[in-house]
Amino acid sequence: MKKGMIVGCSVAGGVLLLIAILIMWGISTYNNLVTLNETVNQSWSQVENQYQRRADLIPNLVNTVKGYANFEKSVLTEVTDARSRVGQLTVSKEILDDPQSFQKFQQVQGQLSGAISRLLVTVENYPDLKADENFLQLQAQLEGTENRIAVERRKFNETVQNYNTTIKRFPNSIFANVFSFREKQYFKAVAGAETVPKVDFN
Repeated sequence: MKKGMIVGCSVAGGVLLLIAILIMWGISTYNNLVTLNETVNQSWSQVENQYQRRADLIPNLVNTVKGYANFEKSVLTEVTDARSRVGQLTVSKEILDDPQSFQKFQQVQGQLSGAISRLLVTVENYPDLKADENFLQLQAQLEGTENRIAVERRKFNETVQNYNTTIKRFPNSIFANVFSFREKQYFKAVAGAETVPKVDFN
C-alpha cells in the first residue's frame, strides 16, 4: 500500500513538474513574441519619423523654388500633390498587418520620392537656383533624410524578418495563432525604383 502511494505521488509530482515547466515555457514564449512585436512597432515609428521629416521639409523647398519665375510649375505641382496624398493617408500600427494598406502607404511614399527626384533633376537647368544657399541647404537636408529613410527601412525589414521567422517556427506558431500575432509586412522596392528619372528640357 505504501509503495503504491509513493509511486502515485511520484507520478503526480512528475505531472505537476511537467505542467509547471510547460507553463513557464509558455510565459517565456509569449513574452518573447510581445517583445519582438514591440521591436517591430518601434522600428516602424523610426521609419515614420523620417517620412515626417521629409514631408516637413518639402514646403520650404517648394517655396524656395517658387521664387524662380521660369521654373516648371508642373514639377512643383507634382511635388505638392504627392505630399498632399501622403498627408491624407491615415497610418496606424495596424497597417503592418494589412498587406493592401501597407502597399498603398508604400506606393504613395514612392510617388513622393519620385516627384522629389524629378524636381532635383529639373533644378540642373537653373544655375542660379542651384547656387542659392537656401536651396542648397534644403537639398542637403532632403538627401540626408532620404538616406535616413533607406537606413530605417532596412532596419525595419530586419526586425520584421526576425519577428516573422519567430512566429512561423514550431511550436511558437501555436502561441502566435492563439494570441493573434500576425505576420508583418516588408518594405519592397517600388516598381521602377531602379530607373533614374528622366527629364527632357527640349
